[in-house]
Amino acid sequence: MNLPNDSVILLSVVNTLLRDKYSNIADLCDDYGISEKDITDKLSSIGYTYNPTHNQFK
Repeated sequence: MNLPNDSVILLSVVNTLLRDKYSNIADLCDDYGISEKDITDKLSSIGYTYNPTHNQFK
């Protein structure tokens, strides 16, 4: 599965994957072969940052 390009849909997909499958963003990025910076930059552009304590973007 490829991650979506639309930031809002990406937010939903990434948070769902973090909740259901991955214990941290690094593992998710490793499995999908993408950089953590790419995801965090894209989601920060819509006002979300990764919270490692909650393992989600808020």
